[in-house]
Amino acid sequence: MKSTRVSRTILRGLLLGGGTLCIAFTLTASAQVQTTTKSEAVGAPTKTIKIERGTVVYVSGNSCVIKAEDGTLRHFDNVPDSVTVTVDGKQLNIHQIQPGMTVERQTITTTTPKMITTIKTVSGTVFYVAPPNSVILTMENGKNQQFKIPKGQKFTVNGQETDAFGLKKGMKVDAQQVIEQPETVVAEEVKRTGVMPPPPPAPAPNVPILVLVVPVEQPAPVETAAAEPAPEPAPTKLPKTASNLPLIGLLGMLFCGLSLATMALRGTISRLASSRG
Repeated sequence: MKSTRVSRTILRGLLLGGGTLCIAFTLTASAQVQTTTKSEAVGAPTKTIKIERGTVVYVSGNSCVIKAEDGTLRHFDNVPDSVTVTVDGKQLNIHQIQPGMTVERQTITTTTPKMITTIKTVSGTVFYVAPPNSVILTMENGKNQQFKIPKGQKFTVNGQETDAFGLKKGMKVDAQQVIEQPETVVAEEVKRTGVMPPPPPAPAPNVPILVLVVPVEQPAPVETAAAEPAPEPAPTKLPKTASNLPLIGLLGMLFCGLSLATMALRGTISRLASSRG
């Protein structure tokens, strides 16, 4: 009895070891497992719409500044040429918008709950089973592959369902593993529209136009001191302002004085000579 139990233990160990070796060296056996995935909505999608409006105040190259409705200025730098604004049915890029334009951006966010179902199908012949944890199947290519048995997994044998405890070596089985995973898919759609600034209204024909004349104050005159005339240059020759008569009279008086002095000198000399003789 003991030898029989030992033999079974050794056999089981060899089978498990052989199954592990088969898995290690038969990576291509995974191709025998067919996997299909499907996605389906499990609820109604929800939509949220965010609307942003503003006025273009500055455009230069691929950059622009937009004044939002709350008065804040938002700078958009390096705007791609592929980003367009629909204006009167035309698509305008960053190089075609103008200051004064009113632009609007609608961001539509759609959230859809979905269920992702992954189905793995495998077919093979039972080589060894260790219920309820694992089973080794011989695939169609003749190689063995070990599989972990999920809790509650069912197998189909000759059209009948059974669990891991009902599997026997040599049975041809089909098994499916179904994995369901919820997922939320979020999609965004952005719409950009714009309105050109209105042109100034033209005056109606045959209607008098009121012209407002604003008086312009003239600056007060600035008084400046009169320029003094430049002094005349000094004459190089004195002007002739008197005749020669005073000079002649002066000479006559001088000659008379000399005559009188000469006469007095002669008289004195004559008296001195008389007194000596």
